[in-house]
Amino acid sequence: MTLWIPITLAAALFQTLRFMLQRQLSVGTLSAGGATLARFLYSAPLVAVLIMAYMALTGQAWPEFGLEFWIYGATGGLAQIIATICVVSLFKARNFAVGITFKNTESIMALLVGWVVLGDGVGPWAIAAVLLGVVGVLILSAPPELVHIRPRDLMNRASALGLTAGFLFAVSGVTYRGASLSLDLDDPVARAGLTLAAVTAMQTVAMVFWLQWRDPGQVRAVWNARRVAIWVGLMSMAGSFCWFLAFTLQNAAFVKAVGQVELIFSALASVLVFREAVSGREWIGMAVLLASILMLISVL
Repeated sequence: MTLWIPITLAAALFQTLRFMLQRQLSVGTLSAGGATLARFLYSAPLVAVLIMAYMALTGQAWPEFGLEFWIYGATGGLAQIIATICVVSLFKARNFAVGITFKNTESIMALLVGWVVLGDGVGPWAIAAVLLGVVGVLILSAPPELVHIRPRDLMNRASALGLTAGFLFAVSGVTYRGASLSLDLDDPVARAGLTLAAVTAMQTVAMVFWLQWRDPGQVRAVWNARRVAIWVGLMSMAGSFCWFLAFTLQNAAFVKAVGQVELIFSALASVLVFREAVSGREWIGMAVLLASILMLISVL
């Protein structure tokens, strides 16, 4: 088995565990913003220490962090913050598995962003995969208690949060890769670690200032919830590093394909851990959307 496959599986598992912990925090003591801050606050210092130690032990010279790096990093960091808030907010509106499935529309969104912004070619099978994904999203969009679905039932807060999260995670993935590739380094571990350290530091500062302005009690609440929140940070650090490293070792399309195992992890967590009921229509919607994502990745 090539190295990137177990790294990607680990990334998906760490990410699922992190979202599970954030869901627990957001349903209990923290707001969506507070649960998002926990992700960065408890990972940024450790990431910084580890990458400095790695650079010292390997004797590598620090690269120049140019304007391109900071623009890409800041854009991706902001997109990821908003996307994470959307996903955590979505957990309050729908069950855990559906929330993670909506989040994974980022693969479809990435294709659409590349087509519109970069003019990337889109073949007929890719278009078919996108249309199948739209069907899956429509099935998931309506609240599970509805039997007869009307068009207006598909436009609701949950679907808006999910699709926004998918789009912004797609933007963050593209810009993080741009930031990492702008560093003049041959070592993929150093490139991934330095990018992760810079981005999480910016995200921590931005979230602390934002919450101090908009919801000051949440900064203290994140500290008070540190027994759980610190694990959010550790899972976030481990997952993010694994994603960055996997993308440096293999084509992003293949990494995303293996990474869709997150949907299986989230479904198991929803049923076995959170004891949430998943309706038949939601299972069908998740299956259709997963088929769409795998189909899209296979034709890229």
